[in-house]
Amino acid sequence: MSARSKNANYGWETVITLIFVLLAVFLVPNPGYAQSAQQNAPQKKNKKRSADPNAGLPKRVNFDISKIVWPNPPAIARIRFMQQFTGEKIDWNAAANKKNTKPKQTWMDRLAGTKPVQDQDLNLPFQLIRTYGVGFDSKGNVYAADQGVAAIFIFNPETKAVEMIKNGKDAHFNMLVGLAVDDNDRIFFTDDKLHHVGIINPKHQQESSFGSDVLVRPGGIAIDSTNRLLYVVDTGNDVVQVFDADSLKLLRHIGTPSTKHQATEQGLFSLPTNVAVDKEGNVYVTDTLNNRVEIFDADGNFISTFGKNGDGPGYFARPKGIAVDVDGHIWVVDAMQNRVQVFNNEGRLLIYFGEMGAYPGQFQEPWGIAIDNKTNRVITSEQYQGRVQMFRYVTDAEAEKLKQERDAAQGTPTPKSVAAKDTAPAPAQTPPPPK
Repeated sequence: MSARSKNANYGWETVITLIFVLLAVFLVPNPGYAQSAQQNAPQKKNKKRSADPNAGLPKRVNFDISKIVWPNPPAIARIRFMQQFTGEKIDWNAAANKKNTKPKQTWMDRLAGTKPVQDQDLNLPFQLIRTYGVGFDSKGNVYAADQGVAAIFIFNPETKAVEMIKNGKDAHFNMLVGLAVDDNDRIFFTDDKLHHVGIINPKHQQESSFGSDVLVRPGGIAIDSTNRLLYVVDTGNDVVQVFDADSLKLLRHIGTPSTKHQATEQGLFSLPTNVAVDKEGNVYVTDTLNNRVEIFDADGNFISTFGKNGDGPGYFARPKGIAVDVDGHIWVVDAMQNRVQVFNNEGRLLIYFGEMGAYPGQFQEPWGIAIDNKTNRVITSEQYQGRVQMFRYVTDAEAEKLKQERDAAQGTPTPKSVAAKDTAPAPAQTPPPPK
């Protein structure tokens, strides 16, 4: 072989050797690089790990509810937030685990549009959607009539247990509005679409109904246990119908029927909404379109009125729920102003609380209110929040005692001439009482 041939073969061998070296460099993984890449690469989620039940839920905010009071310290608190009710308890872990164990559909199921058995029986807990009338029974349980669910929820504030009176099973509901519970734990409810008052026995079964021959659009309802009278606001007819609480016979009405929501004279109504009764048998009605409260005696005679249209404290925009506490103070819910205002019998504003919002003490179109004068608990309902809030009213006597204890601790003598009824605090810069 010539020298030229040897040089050519050597050149090709060199090229082939370099190719193999380059292939080895690029194809054989570098242990150090592989380890670094593995550390820097995003870790895949463990599919077997249980799902976080709080994933995707709004961030929770913790409150020390013992400090949610009105008015603010250092004043003596007169209203304390206690708790809220939203519906049946939801077990988020169970819901997440059930979703993770969902069986796969076969191609035949998907083609036929058949749902898996698990999807057909979810057994989801019911929640409040649009709540109107509220009340207490003799045991202190909370009742809430919900239009959105078409059911009456029953909450036990101590055990947190929840029961339901369901449409089609225990009773017949179409459009629930007002609710009241008598001393024997019979539940009275009004139905706007069925134009009647229904009665549910203590075993939570509907036993009868009445009033469909006279009621146009029944709303709020109240029971005078002493005089055995049942007051039903007929919003559609601008009157308050008065029934015998035992015989259910219609006795009389307050107001003039069929005023077409245009009456403004004292003693008449324009779209009245709710009614309350005090321990003396006096009747309090929220005259909603006239933005006032009208007061009558047990015989239906007009006594007085207070309230005026406005957006400041002491004024009304759309008064709805009304209740009277053990001291005779009048609590009025304002749906448009999203607050509760408390007045004395002369219409002087004592205190108010609330604003638009979803936190405790805030409201979104509140409607109903009820007071348990045995425990001084106050509950409110909201139309579009799906919630019942519970507060504790600090009575005049309790406030006076707290004031004396505080003054004694500070070494400040308390004048004995100060009456308990004058200790109810008023907000700063309270306007003159509405006329």
